[in-house]
Amino acid sequence: MSPFLGEVIGTMLLILLGDGVVANVLLGKTKGNNSGWIVITTAWAMAVFVGAYVSAPVSGAHLNPAVTLGVAINSGDFSLLLPYWAAQMIGAFIGAVLVFLHYYPHWAETKDPGLKLAVFSTGPAIRSTVWNLVSEIIGTFVLMFGILAIKGAKTDMGSIQIIVVAFLVWVIGLALGGTTGYAINPARDLGPRIAHAVLPIPGKGSSDWGYSWIPVVGPLVGAAIAALLYGALGKF
Repeated sequence: MSPFLGEVIGTMLLILLGDGVVANVLLGKTKGNNSGWIVITTAWAMAVFVGAYVSAPVSGAHLNPAVTLGVAINSGDFSLLLPYWAAQMIGAFIGAVLVFLHYYPHWAETKDPGLKLAVFSTGPAIRSTVWNLVSEIIGTFVLMFGILAIKGAKTDMGSIQIIVVAFLVWVIGLALGGTTGYAINPARDLGPRIAHAVLPIPGKGSSDWGYSWIPVVGPLVGAAIAALLYGALGKF
């Protein structure tokens, strides 16, 4: 399997399981309806583990354009940036389509269009452009700095490292996710948001494109800052 395909499949699994748990909690007449934030954050952490475990041997398990950017800045090698970004977006879109198909009967049973959008993409608890952006920058800074520390600035990952990264994502969701839903991954938000826009979801509303740039720009900025700081600290 090529690194490109590894990123597609890993990101697809990440979104299938991550957006899948959100669908299970939010959509009408599911077995997991209203099971809450702990269920969502826990399953997202496990989704990271599954996607990373599958793709790590072939691609290094980035699964996130912000992580790819941070790794590139840290290593000085930008050759994987555009191919991985493309693979991650494709994988995220496919994963979102699979969630749509898996929960197909439940879209019509859900009256609130906002809940349907929330399955696919993040949104702020309190809408504030500056502070929503700050939240995404801080959350992704913690993710990127933690990954670089865990991996020792290398791109290969062992099983224990993947487990630790999953725990890192879990605590970010629990501690920092309440403001914006912790996208901390441009592909995780933008790919499924595009899927929401084009899929024939019964009773869907707006895809909220006015907000969509924040979970893209914020993570990229946060990851870049983390990589630069990590590199600077290593020089002392």
